[in-house]
Amino acid sequence: MPGELSPLFVAVAEVELHFPGARSLKDKRQDLRSLSDRLRHRLPVLVVEADFQDLHQRAGLAISALATGEAQARGTVNRALEVVHQLFPGVVLAERVSVVQLR
Repeated sequence: MPGELSPLFVAVAEVELHFPGARSLKDKRQDLRSLSDRLRHRLPVLVVEADFQDLHQRAGLAISALATGEAQARGTVNRALEVVHQLFPGVVLAERVSVVQLR
C-alpha cells in the first residue's frame, strides 16, 4: 500500500558491569565514559547508564539500536556486547537482549 511505513525495531542490551579497581564514582564514570565513547564511535548505538548510579563498583548500561529489521537491530546490539567483552577491563556480571517492534 502506498505511503505505508516500514516496521521499526528497537533492540536493547542490558548489561551489568563490575569495576573491581574503582575506588570512587569518579573512577567508575571515567571508565564508563571511555567505554560508551568507544561503543558510539564503532556502532550506531545509544548508551545510557541505567542502573547503580550511586555505586562506585557497579553499573547497569542500556545499549540500544534502531533498525527497520529485527535481525539488523539485534545484530547491532550483539556486536556492541562483543565490544564490551573485548574492551571492558572489569567483569560483565549479566547481559540480556530484547527486541520490540514499534510499528
